[in-house]
Formats: sequence, structure tokens, C-alpha cells
Amino acid sequence: MKWEDREESQNVEDRRRMTPKAGMALGGGGLIILLIALVFGLDPRKVMNLLGGAGGGDQQVQVDNSKQFSPEEERQAQFSRVIFRDTEVIWDELFAKMGKTYRKPTLVLFSGAVASACGRADSSVGPFYCPGDDRVYIDTSFYQDMSKKLNAPGDFARAYVIAHEVGHHVQNQLGFTQRVDEARRRGPEVEANRMSVRLELQADFLAGIWAHYGQKKFNFLENGDVETALNAAFQIGDDRLQKQARGTVVPDSFTHGTSKQRMRWFMEGLKTGDMSKARLLFDLPYNEL
Repeated sequence: MKWEDREESQNVEDRRRMTPKAGMALGGGGLIILLIALVFGLDPRKVMNLLGGAGGGDQQVQVDNSKQFSPEEERQAQFSRVIFRDTEVIWDELFAKMGKTYRKPTLVLFSGAVASACGRADSSVGPFYCPGDDRVYIDTSFYQDMSKKLNAPGDFARAYVIAHEVGHHVQNQLGFTQRVDEARRRGPEVEANRMSVRLELQADFLAGIWAHYGQKKFNFLENGDVETALNAAFQIGDDRLQKQARGTVVPDSFTHGTSKQRMRWFMEGLKTGDMSKARLLFDLPYNEL
């Protein structure tokens, strides 16, 4: 993926030298919460509430100004800022076409642990979006986890992850998140899980939409890039992760979608660039997703 020598986002908080003083608990929608949820058949948000609470708690931090970062760590931080800027440019334009104004989120880079409006998180949580403060949180060490633990290397695979989390911000602005939250409150657990799947697949679709228009604007794709993103989507499918974690698959407990579904909807966004299809994720019968 071609990303160097491009503009970086200015909507960034670099908290890599900051650590919340309070004890850590998991928060957000990242890898470990996902794995815990898959093993026990739970909604990841319920796990977050149990482990991290709904609020940010004590926001006091301790700062270590002597902390140094390797050239590779600095490179990944720069990469994150560039990709985040790419998402700002594309969603600015797409919202304008819809007659709306895109309210830019903030990218928070952290190292080790962070406090958000959605709870406290440590680095094992992975990237997550918090609708309570309109921030996307990323510990860039997750990129190494993608390569080593999830077998999903590649810059465009990492860009897909960022674009997916930004997709949750887009959903929040367009009202889809509120629709799902309401359904979760009113419906039985199985239906709540299915609404979560719809939301996650739509975020994959929106990541594809970003890639469609980003390629037109920045010409950033190289040979093999799309395959790396598809591989990342495959590796984090509910069915694959459940099979690895517990040896069996329980479809009623899915909250993010199967590998096949995640790959399908990312590619649908990438190929078509058609925002009108975003509603399909909530209009199609569940067995047709």
C-alpha cells in the first residue's frame, strides 16, 4: 500500500506516554473482548460493561516523558495518522454528497493502557471506537498482533481495521448505531446478537466504501493489497475464531459475522462504492446476509 508522503490527520491525541493511574479493566470492542465473548457466547458490549464499566472512571494519568519509541513504532504511528486523514477526506466528501456535514472523530494513539468514555482498556483490547467521546483508540502494537497472532499482515489489512472503526463513527452519525442499541434493549439475546452482526458487517461495508473512493483519490493500492484486507476479514470471522477458541461453532452467539460474510460486505463496498446499499444490512433477511 502506498501511504508515505501524504498528509497526516491533525485530529490526533498522542497518549503513548500516558498511563491511567486507576487499575486497568477491558473496555471497547477489541480483540480480547471479542475472544471472550466468542468463547462464552456473549455480546461483546456486555463483556465490556462487566469488565470495564460504562464510564471512563478516574481520568488521572501519569506521564512518562522519558519513554522512547523505536523507528518502527514511530512509522506505525505515522501510518495511522495518514490513514485516518484519508478517512477524513473521503467521508467529508461523501457526507457532503448526502447533504450532511461529517463530524470528524479523534484518533487516540496509546501504549499499554488508556481511559475512554467507554471504559478503561489495555493494549490487548485492540483498536476500538467509543461513541461516548467520538474517538478511535489504537495501540499500534496491535499491528504486530495482526501479523503474529491473527496471521493477517500487510499495511492495507491495517488500514482496513482503521477504516472499520471509523465506519462505526459513520454509523453513529447516520443513526444506525442508535437503531441497533434500541433493538438490543428491547429484543431477546439472539436478536440482539443478530443486530450486532448487522452493525459489524455494515462497518466492514463502510470500510470497503472508503477503500473504493480512497483508491480513486489517492491511488494507494498495490498488487496483493486487497487480498491482505480480505484475509484479515477472514481471520476475524466469528465462526473461525469460535472454532479456534472452543472447538465448536454456535451461530446464535455470533456478534460480528462469519468470515465469509465479513469478506463479502467489505468487497461489496470496495467494488460498488454505493452508499445506498448500506441500508441493505438492515433490510435483508438475516439468512441472506
